Amino acid sequence: MPVQRLNHAVLYVRDVERSVAFYREALGFEVVMGMPGAAFLQAAGSTNDHDLGLFQIGPAAGPSPAGRSAVGLYHLAWEVDTLDELERISGKLSELGALVGASDHATTKALYARDPDGLEFEVSWLVPAAFVDDALLAARAGIRPLDLAAERERYGGQTRGGVGVSIPA
Repeated sequence: MPVQRLNHAVLYVRDVERSVAFYREALGFEVVMGMPGAAFLQAAGSTNDHDLGLFQIGPAAGPSPAGRSAVGLYHLAWEVDTLDELERISGKLSELGALVGASDHATTKALYARDPDGLEFEVSWLVPAAFVDDALLAARAGIRPLDLAAERERYGGQTRGGVGVSIPA
């Protein structure tokens, strides 16, 4: 049986309470279990035991050199159901000063942000399979700035993303 999906991610952070507050505010995660120096969070629509584990290593921890001077994880990506939700999260991430980019990858509409420790993550909406054609697939070779208003006009703000791609049709 092949791997089906990512069940959860675990991050080392400087201050677990600060990171919990950020992920709650930015993405609506809720703590499902905590202990001194650790917390396990679940996304609002998830049925996983937890989606994100946070382990505190203290304020003296240096920044991750991944991608600059060492190999390591670039980012995690979370998927949202609608472009309206992607737009709401874009506003929240901007308000928090965490939004660092927004890209149109043709079949994926993506926001990029950094948490309080500078760890990057992505929040994306996937174009449903019914809308994917040869022209859209060919456009994946380029990355363009994301125009959420145009994408909402094209696909509808409440169109469920990922249908036939990441979730069954």
